[in-house]
Amino acid sequence: MRRRAGILSLALVAFGISVYGQNPSPTPTDQPASQSAGQKHGRSAGGDIGSGSGDIGKGAGKGAGNLAKGAGKGAGDLVTLHPVDAAGAVGKGGASAGKNVAVGTAKGTGKIVKGTGKVLKKPF
Repeated sequence: MRRRAGILSLALVAFGISVYGQNPSPTPTDQPASQSAGQKHGRSAGGDIGSGSGDIGKGAGKGAGNLAKGAGKGAGDLVTLHPVDAAGAVGKGGASAGKNVAVGTAKGTGKIVKGTGKVLKKPF
């Protein structure tokens, strides 16, 4: 019984020392005022450039899809002897493709320029 009491005492002392040596977890008041919980961090320069490249790719992909859709519908209309509808479908597909490529390129280029500006703003 005496040996158990000694082991128990030793365990309590070791636990007390380990708990005492630890730093308490920081409370919300310990954080600087500039980092409030509601603020979002901006995207990094590489993130902007990568996102811009993705937007250009998405625009090109949508444009290619619209072009293929218009060409397919136009081919179908041409086979069924509707040449006016075929020309309209091909034209509509081409216009949609051009719009999507232009929008994707503009958005992507804007993000790439923003990211490049962030890189150039950093001191060397």
